[in-house]
Amino acid sequence: MDPKMRAVKEYEEFQVETGGQDVLVTWFPSRYVPEGKRHGSAGICVTDNDEIVLITQDGKNWGFPGGRPEGDESWEETLRREVREEACAEVRDARLLGFGRSECIRGHEKGLVLVRSIWWARVQLNEWTPEPATLARKLVSPGRILREFESDVLLPFQHRALIVAGLLKV
Repeated sequence: MDPKMRAVKEYEEFQVETGGQDVLVTWFPSRYVPEGKRHGSAGICVTDNDEIVLITQDGKNWGFPGGRPEGDESWEETLRREVREEACAEVRDARLLGFGRSECIRGHEKGLVLVRSIWWARVQLNEWTPEPATLARKLVSPGRILREFESDVLLPFQHRALIVAGLLKV
């Protein structure tokens, strides 16, 4: 397997360069919430046909729906709202998979530590009427999902999430 296609292990840090900054990213299992600023939730959203929902905000890069909390929302409340707004889907069932911790080690946000919850969610698609920042959504089979992230610096993290969700094998 291509080394960049490998999945990160639990508690393993890997370094990425994004937006002119160097960031250490770590996967934490759901039983442990790492320290850092709450930075919202993201969901691996699966339809009844076992297709994974992806969204894009620029027409080129695709990802899982997610975003930052509003007010005092819980991790799950943030997931449900973001999926509704970005993917035009309702979460029918959700299971916490783990957490992503990102620590900026070089750049203008050096020292900033952000934590995002990562979920598996069974969703019902609604009519396509997204928030203005979301340009499109598409459905992808689990067997093709890693191809969607080939050029993404967070591929090892996304690969881990898909394994924990039971959608890919180790």
